[in-house]
Amino acid sequence: MHGEEGQPGGPAGAPSRGDSMAARASLRREQLGMTREEVAERAGMSVAYLRHLESLGGGFDPAALMRLAATLEMPYEDLVEGRSDAAPGRSTAAPHPVLMQLSERECWNRLGTHGIGRLGLSADAGPVVLPVNFLVDACTIVYRTDPGGAAAAAAGDRLAFETDHIDEQLRNGWSVLVAGTADHVTDPDAVRALAERPGAQPWAGGARSLWIRIVPARISGRTIRVD
Repeated sequence: MHGEEGQPGGPAGAPSRGDSMAARASLRREQLGMTREEVAERAGMSVAYLRHLESLGGGFDPAALMRLAATLEMPYEDLVEGRSDAAPGRSTAAPHPVLMQLSERECWNRLGTHGIGRLGLSADAGPVVLPVNFLVDACTIVYRTDPGGAAAAAAGDRLAFETDHIDEQLRNGWSVLVAGTADHVTDPDAVRALAERPGAQPWAGGARSLWIRIVPARISGRTIRVD
């Protein structure tokens, strides 16, 4: 919600293709750069049958769909039912969404006590964005990482941190962006207290002995609600 606005999967204002089996088959064929004739030949079906499938998407022979899925280089379940682990925000936008700014207090309320967010920092090859488990500690963001890992910012480095929530059913959500500088947490008592808090164990596992605190320079947030 802090990036460019528009419909998922296309330019701003472009109509949604939906998430039916017909749309998935048609879109995947286009992604592979294949014509209907090429797909139909490899999947052992007529072009008319494939065109009908890409128009309706239901009531077709499972064996034919399995051949089609193999031709399109995708799992059968993904073709028929859609991906179960797809990125959020695949629903179409609400008819009259309203974008509103969050106050600083509202931003901290949305962040809560802990969760998973995205860390933005500079690297030799350019900007990188990494998922991290985070804690909120006295109006700062704290995360732990491997001292030799990509998220191991040096003390004083400028960082950005973002997290958000999307409600697919209600088609609303919020995002919070924190910009600040990195500070290494080295005091043993502070490290011990942080390590005992809920959410302190990284989902990625590993020792991750370096604790980094993001001291905010500014914080902003936005929410989308349905009018």
